[in-house]
Amino acid sequence: MQKNNISNSVIRRLPRYYRFLGELLNQGISKISSRELSEKMRLTASQIRQDLNCFGGFGQQGYGYNVAELRREVGHILGLDKQDKMILVGAGNLGRAITVHIDFAKYGYELAGIFDSNISLENIEISGIKIMHTNKLPEFCAEHKPSMAVLCIPKSGAKDMVKTLIELGVNAFWNFSHYDIHYDYPDAAVENVHLTDSLMTLSYAARSKQEYSPECAPEGDADITEE
Repeated sequence: MQKNNISNSVIRRLPRYYRFLGELLNQGISKISSRELSEKMRLTASQIRQDLNCFGGFGQQGYGYNVAELRREVGHILGLDKQDKMILVGAGNLGRAITVHIDFAKYGYELAGIFDSNISLENIEISGIKIMHTNKLPEFCAEHKPSMAVLCIPKSGAKDMVKTLIELGVNAFWNFSHYDIHYDYPDAAVENVHLTDSLMTLSYAARSKQEYSPECAPEGDADITEE
């Protein structure tokens, strides 16, 4: 199967596989069956086999999965064994927290530059990287050719910034800005992060346990509290 035909739901489960397999390795477990993995992940064994078969056969009949090998393969599918260059735009509280607390190298990226439009922040260091003014983006991108940008800027300025970055060759965005990049650039790779949406989903899940009887729960939403 071609990767562009794989459903988004399968792709979104891959990080869970990677995380659970890492936990199994930490527990000293070297092999596992799809049934055992399904019990830990609360998926069906057939779902796991279908998901992994989208990328090739990784298990052995009568043996199951080699945990270390499967985790390595899932990591490769996710691109975690690469070191593509990325930049972060917006060095406010959120941008600083992301820079400090996320080890991008573990997830296939090298944080090559941090940018902000506030000139008073220029040359301040975050995790050993000096903040640059956004007017230096063209020169920086021409030299370093980052493929991805983390957007930690207000929605009001995001549209112009994305246009600039697209023109400079950036084609993937971890988007905290609430600007709908796909509306203007449908071919860009985008992962939108709406923290308040997540909070509202949690709010519903917490309150639904108190306010709604099980028979009133809508079909397909049974996993809303998973993870």
